[in-house]
Amino acid sequence: MSITLTAAGDDDGRRLDRILRKALRDLPLSAIHRLLRKGTVLVDGKTASADTRISAGQTITVPEYNHGVTRRKEEKSSQNSVKLRGKEFTALEILFEGEGLLILNKPAGLAVHGRGSLEDMVLDYLKPKLPPSLSFRPGPLHRLDKPSSGAIVFSTNLRGARFFSALMRQRKIKKSYLALVEGVIKKDEVWQDELARDQDLKKTFTNDSKGRLREGETKTALTRVSPLAGNSACLQAGSTLILAEIETGRTHQIRAQASSHGHPLLGDKKYGAKPVAGGFFLHAWRLEIPANQRPGDPSFPQGFEAPLPERFSKKITGLFGRDADHFIDQQLRSPL
Repeated sequence: MSITLTAAGDDDGRRLDRILRKALRDLPLSAIHRLLRKGTVLVDGKTASADTRISAGQTITVPEYNHGVTRRKEEKSSQNSVKLRGKEFTALEILFEGEGLLILNKPAGLAVHGRGSLEDMVLDYLKPKLPPSLSFRPGPLHRLDKPSSGAIVFSTNLRGARFFSALMRQRKIKKSYLALVEGVIKKDEVWQDELARDQDLKKTFTNDSKGRLREGETKTALTRVSPLAGNSACLQAGSTLILAEIETGRTHQIRAQASSHGHPLLGDKKYGAKPVAGGFFLHAWRLEIPANQRPGDPSFPQGFEAPLPERFSKKITGLFGRDADHFIDQQLRSPL
């Protein structure tokens, strides 16, 4: 049995083999290449090669394809993901939607990828809203750990994905985090370290970890740290509320560097802190885009601010006697 696909706007200009890899997710890559080598894949009724560039509106015919199998797999996956999500996370907290981007406030404890993840919730939300596409799939444009909360950006079309990804590569997106750390930080600090990732341990190590790092395997990480709560209550508590502005985006960057500089995140047992019920406190508070880099739409904001989760806010009040907005308003917040 054959299947016929119609290319949409986000497929325009893309290679045929790449479109098929995205559109036929249950078909092994070797099978796709075999069909292309045999010359049985047709574009507008004519034989096409793997590197053929597809235009919007063209039809792609794939023979010997059991699309009923795909449909059953998709239905099963959707049912499983809804059931898993419904136990704890039921709604998206949307900070902005437009210009090919969907910006959310992710709750702590919800994975970005995988079954029953934030990505599944986004796909369910966008499914009735987006035009069909063979090769484009909405997805997250940067990382945010499962235990962390805060602002995360998803693409809703290819233009939005390219726009934001280009700014990320050029380091033009300013990313600011709020975190609670052990010990007292009295003044601004710059943390610059060489980091290496141990994939077996799922942990990042810095250049002060003996025997862990080898030449050529490290990446530079730069984080600017400012203490926000530096009053006597903070000193008695032995903890500090910090703003961490990252200029690089390494996996576990803030967690590993905080630990290396003697101030592990409060509750981050993996990086040497004393355990705290519910895990550590790290929140992606703000994303900022330079005014001259924003899209043409004048309504597109320069920055996006994600409200702190209730657990984080209560912890700040318990440690320092004031709510989070007091410290943010006093030292950080400016009109977006």
